[in-house]
Amino acid sequence: MSYDRIIAVLGATGTQGGAVARALLADGQFAVRAVTRSAGSAKAEALARLGAQVVEADLGDEESLRRAFEGAYGAFLVTPYWEHRSPTRELAEVENIIAAAKAARLQHVLWSTLEDTREAIGAGDDRMPVIGDGYRVPHFDVKGGDADALFAKSGLPTTYLLMSFYWDNLLGLAKPQRDPDGTLAMHLPLGDTPVAGVASEDIGQLALNVLRQPAETIGATIPVVGAYATGEQMAAALGTVLGEPVAYRPPTHDQFRGFGFPGADELGNMFQYYAEFPDSYLGRRDLDAARAYNPDPLSLTDFLAAHRAELEA
Repeated sequence: MSYDRIIAVLGATGTQGGAVARALLADGQFAVRAVTRSAGSAKAEALARLGAQVVEADLGDEESLRRAFEGAYGAFLVTPYWEHRSPTRELAEVENIIAAAKAARLQHVLWSTLEDTREAIGAGDDRMPVIGDGYRVPHFDVKGGDADALFAKSGLPTTYLLMSFYWDNLLGLAKPQRDPDGTLAMHLPLGDTPVAGVASEDIGQLALNVLRQPAETIGATIPVVGAYATGEQMAAALGTVLGEPVAYRPPTHDQFRGFGFPGADELGNMFQYYAEFPDSYLGRRDLDAARAYNPDPLSLTDFLAAHRAELEA
């Protein structure tokens, strides 16, 4: 193992960072420094058993990030927007990350990002509400509209990883539910438009291959996507794995925004963006471009089969 090529992985106990850390550890070309707020958590301890160096840092504390990045070759960078749902806080976290990465003179950083949906959704478009300070889908728009520009201005050697819908959401947020009529059904407001999705395992594999090819990838935006699937196709894959039919019963976007849980309005807007602006969403996520760095992504059915226990829990 080449310990002079340490990759610091932010969010190492989360979906994206965890997938990247595990892929790098399994490969062995890079050493992994797993960055987390709690080194004593079960997930952090599991990474340590796999060979990661686990260090604590907080995105609100630039000095802790400098210590986490010190001596590293590169880093995988992601922000935990859904923990606070604050665009202001996310931008402050990005500024701290950039300052610490520059101080450490990192040679390659992978920034987990999304596009600014307002490039596709005009200011006068009244199909969905405006949220907060003029955002349509804040967790997209802050990254694509503000954070990407900060990375570009910083001069850091950055690869922009354009994320997609996680198939992992079908194990939790979007898990099929038993309807009152006894039917097992999936309730996502996707309409009939295909969605670009990816298994978390493939996020890790793609990140590993990007790190192996800095000359080709620094400065590039690379889509992180495994396949396209409609709501009906997702339901069919779920039914195949669960051994009984799963119906696709999509609510309207307004109904979803009205469900009232924290972030329902934003997720409703996100799903409407998927459904009604495919030229922007799918158009940025070319399958061939992604497969240049991850040629054999998991199919949705194979992903669900590998996680059947979680699906049935």
